[in-house]
Amino acid sequence: MTYFHGCYSVGDDTLRGVNRRHKGAVNSLAALKSIRAARPDGAPIYVIMDNLSAHKGTKIRAWARKNKVELCFTPTNASWANPVEAHFGPLRQFTLANSNHSNHPVQTRALHAYLRWRNANARHPDVLAAQRKERARIRSEKGIRWGGRVRSMAA
Repeated sequence: MTYFHGCYSVGDDTLRGVNRRHKGAVNSLAALKSIRAARPDGAPIYVIMDNLSAHKGTKIRAWARKNKVELCFTPTNASWANPVEAHFGPLRQFTLANSNHSNHPVQTRALHAYLRWRNANARHPDVLAAQRKERARIRSEKGIRWGGRVRSMAA
């Protein structure tokens, strides 16, 4: 199994990411360093992250303070509050759905090919439609996660 560590730049409308074999503080810090390197002018960067404990370690927080990176954590089970989540739906749809990758390197190449295509075609109608669909899916989970009622199928 691999984990996709994704990063979405709101200002540039670009999506980047890497596949890693493990979740953890080391890979999270590496992702943050790559984000900082993409903005070498030293301007403050605000990074929205989920509440994974690996994102909150003392090394990560110290590095962030030193490098003008503000870590903004979403509440637990609040994927709807993270703008990058809407971009994961199209990523899954175009690279993983109905796929049968022979191994992880082949899957990683497909993911990176999609990222290159997506960044060159960010306003493509298929990308925008898939993003809208994912936003709707995430919003529909919001009420359930926050104590809302599950709607029954019975009339």
